[in-house]
Amino acid sequence: MIRLARAEELGWVADTISAAFGLYVARMGRAPAPMSADHAALIAAGEVHLFEVEGERLGLIVLQAKPDHLFVDIVAVVPAAQHRGVGRALMRFAEFEARRLGLPAVRLYTNAKMTENLRFYPALGYRQTEARHEAGYDRVYFEKRLA
Repeated sequence: MIRLARAEELGWVADTISAAFGLYVARMGRAPAPMSADHAALIAAGEVHLFEVEGERLGLIVLQAKPDHLFVDIVAVVPAAQHRGVGRALMRFAEFEARRLGLPAVRLYTNAKMTENLRFYPALGYRQTEARHEAGYDRVYFEKRLA
């Protein structure tokens, strides 16, 4: 089940993002942007969706509707649940939401040092659209056009 996060789940959201992205700190030489995002504001805006199985929260996705696409801002999976299809399920949800909202594409970016993601998103049908240095990070942009 995927549902909106509630304000009282702020601690879990922040902890999950920190746990999921923490391994990249040494690789990048700084904290990834999702770790310092305003998680309370994202929850209040109705952008944080939690993935649960039998009441256990396993991951989250932050989605932002733009005029011509759905932007995936953050995908984070509890470390113990990684490599079990949670990330794929969250990305399927993003595509479902984009279609439901009548948006023709899903877009996102990842850090160039997150090499696992550079394989993950193309495996889901996303194509790289550009790469650039932005806000102190080396970002790789992806898009998936929806039928």
